[in-house]
Amino acid sequence: MITIENIEAHTHALRPTPWYRILYVQVIVAIVLGILLGQFWPGIGEQMKPLGDAFIKLVKMIIAPVIFLTVVTGIAGMTNMKSVGRVAGKAMIYFLTFSTLALLVGMVVANTIQPGTGLHIDPHSLDATKVSTYVTKAHDSTVTGFLLNIIPDTLVSPLVGNDILQVLFVAILFGIALAMVGDMGRPVFDFLEALSVPVFKLVGLLMKFAPIGAFGAMAFTIGKYGIKSVGNLALLVGTFYLTSLLFVLVVLGLVAYFNGFSIIKLIRYIKDELLLVLGTSSSESALPNLMHKMEAAGCAKPVVGLVIPMGYSFNLDGTNIYMTLAALFIAQALDINLSMQQQILLLLVAMLSSKGAAGVTGAGFITLAATLAVVPDVPVAGMTLILGVDRFMSECRALTNFVGNAVATVVVSRWDGQLDRERLLTVLGNPTLVHEPALIGPHPDD
Repeated sequence: MITIENIEAHTHALRPTPWYRILYVQVIVAIVLGILLGQFWPGIGEQMKPLGDAFIKLVKMIIAPVIFLTVVTGIAGMTNMKSVGRVAGKAMIYFLTFSTLALLVGMVVANTIQPGTGLHIDPHSLDATKVSTYVTKAHDSTVTGFLLNIIPDTLVSPLVGNDILQVLFVAILFGIALAMVGDMGRPVFDFLEALSVPVFKLVGLLMKFAPIGAFGAMAFTIGKYGIKSVGNLALLVGTFYLTSLLFVLVVLGLVAYFNGFSIIKLIRYIKDELLLVLGTSSSESALPNLMHKMEAAGCAKPVVGLVIPMGYSFNLDGTNIYMTLAALFIAQALDINLSMQQQILLLLVAMLSSKGAAGVTGAGFITLAATLAVVPDVPVAGMTLILGVDRFMSECRALTNFVGNAVATVVVSRWDGQLDRERLLTVLGNPTLVHEPALIGPHPDD
């Protein structure tokens, strides 16, 4: 168990880290260099794509073991199995409430600012083949298929795949079973606890490659799409970024305030991970660090293990804001006047289609295709209007989703009485206490 005293003792034993060795400084520099390379040498910038892809694959490689070990050891260490269902239930209530609120916010903003009004685009002039790949993926994504996909083919197959919900499903079942066998399962529990140490150490080692991944991803994005491509749809992009920012600072800020902590301090605490998300356009790239940072901040291990993996599929505030805002933008641009009943139908469909969208690049675009495919009033071909700038909005979707899941972890921990509030305030007040990656996971001396 990590304590503030352990963290302080270990931190004081370390020499101050030079500024050029701090992760977030390296990521910022890498992002700037990537933008410059993509802008002035776009051909070379596009060739940097494998760097970003390779880093995300490295992180995905470790996600399944991190989730499995965290959830299993967390649940197996609990004395009351009813609390597992209680935490999951409270998390789902939170997710449904704020996902719906995010959809409503996107709808209200779209109707107020109307970023697509005045474009007067003929629907017949659009080339639907440009988005055919996304439409195909959207048609394959049904609610029944999504639910059945949670159940893996074998007990161990999730550990060699990249489906977060399958890993969570197996980990919960195994954790409950391990707790039920009592003392006979103690050797297995001790082994998994010991195995956590090198796994978390590996997470720290992989994070050292974050600047390279951010550089490659950003250079590719700017090189392929160009900053100028944002110009013709600047109002939509600007509206989405502003809406997401206000949602985080106002809506989630109020949630944080009424739960006894500051949203600004929380954002400062996870700034390294946010920059990593910004550089890679993928919230999954920082998932392992987020789980262990939230545990280090006083959230109970079982709550962290349940809420964050679930949140990556069910608590996508940024994706939800994007879907209603983008759908109404397309309707406005094509001069399609949607009644309030049609907009409510759009919102209800979006609520269903957004569930199960992984926090990876392109998932928001696929779920938007799934939504429009069910609502015939807005042609799916209209998505070609935003295809060019979707990549620039994916960063904002991922950042908003990421902050939303951090807030949800603290709130659910507090609701369930499993939050060390003193520890949370101490760490948020002084984020440098958990600056070193080795301190984020279990410490060998604990």
